[in-house]
This record gives sequence, C-alpha cells and structure tokens, in this order.
Amino acid sequence: MTTDWSNRELPNTICLFDVDGTLTPARGVITAEMKKCLEDLRKKCVVGFVGGSDFVKQKEQLGDNVADMFDFCFSENGLTAFRKGKPLASNTFLQYLGEDRYAKLVNFCLHYIADLDLPQKRGTFVEFRQGMINISPIGRNCSREERNAYEVFDLKHRIREKFVEALKKEFEDYNLKYSIGGQISFDVFPVGWDKTYCLRHLEGESFTKIHFFGDKAFEGGNDWELYKHEAVTGHSVKNPEETQAVLKEIFRI
Repeated sequence: MTTDWSNRELPNTICLFDVDGTLTPARGVITAEMKKCLEDLRKKCVVGFVGGSDFVKQKEQLGDNVADMFDFCFSENGLTAFRKGKPLASNTFLQYLGEDRYAKLVNFCLHYIADLDLPQKRGTFVEFRQGMINISPIGRNCSREERNAYEVFDLKHRIREKFVEALKKEFEDYNLKYSIGGQISFDVFPVGWDKTYCLRHLEGESFTKIHFFGDKAFEGGNDWELYKHEAVTGHSVKNPEETQAVLKEIFRI
C-alpha cells in the first residue's frame, strides 16, 4: 500500500510521537501551542502518535478531532490503528492468551497488590485494554495529587520494578513483556507488542525517514524499543515544551 503524500514538503518523512509527557503533560490535555506546532509540522511531513492508552483516553488528551489532527493514530501501541481516519487491522491480548491464562495473570496481580503496603490505594488496579493490561499498584482512580505523590514513593521503594520482577518469575512461560511508563503503572503485553508494533502499519508506505519522540526513552521505559529501533531516528524529550523545541530545530517550523 502506497500513498501520495505529495502535499508535504518532505513526503517520505514521518514523525511519530508518544502522548503522555511528550505531546501532553502526564494525563493532561494538549495545549494550543502544541496543536499549532503539529499543524505546522504536517505541512512539512506526515505525522502520527503512538501510545499505550486506548483511543478514548487519547481523544480526551488530544481532542475529539484527533483523527483530523494526525495522519496516523496508533492506540494501544498500534493494535488499534487509524490511517487518515480509517481503521486498520487490529489484534487483542485476550485472544493471544486465552481466558484461562489471562485469569491466572489477573488473579496473581490482584493478590500481589492486596499485600502491598502503600500510603493510598484507590480503584482500577488492573485495566483491561485491547492489546495489553495496565497494572497500577495505587489504582488509576487516584487524584492528580495522589498520582504525583505515588511517583515519588515508587521511585524510592521501587514498587513497580519489584512487581515486574515477580511477574517475570511467575509467568516466564507466557512470553510477555513488561514496560514501566507514566507515574503510577506499568503495561503487560506479548513480546513484540511494544510500540514497535505500530511499524507494521507503515510497511508498504514510502517513508524513508521515521522520527520518534518519547519521554520514556530509556531501558525499561515504554518508549525504549521504538526509540532504539534500527529503522527509527529516536529523540528523547523530557516534556512537551522540549518536544516543540526539538521540532523547531529540526524542521524550522
């Protein structure tokens, strides 16, 4: 499948972006300045985002018109994908594992969390997604203040890191990968279903240059695999402001 992107100055170049911490603050919404930056960038090249969250959450952060803002939308690392607003082929974590093995995994996580001694526990400790499960020791229903406090607590006590090690030991035959991202949680998904999964949707396109921008571009972070992929030029950024600065430097927008 090839597409004519001749309306761009660099039709063979695509820029892909992580969402949380790269285009928006963590679980925050995109700013008008970032929207304008992306609008200007689309005059230069093709633009897409790739994130672990589902499409509903990404629309909450990026806007209901997200399919018009981006040429490619890769939700759940590309397991749910849109190209020019039209859906592409999808896959599911549940289909990969099967109900029995999935239940064993979730039960283990809930028992583990029940035994954790944390300052707070809220709700939604295991979030089911199409291509993965997201595990949060404090629970995804925590407030922004609780989220920020937990991040500090987690960095000190390595809660998520130890949790991942326990899962690796217990489910070594499941062929799963674990990626710590954001402030309060980590993702669990089949090997090969990290953010590099989105590259499958670009096969057959005419791109000779793929840029990727992410704030968790370190080993163990959920941007690492795509950041270091041999076909990708990776850019590690700390926040949306740095993303804009790097884009202005590279593309003169």
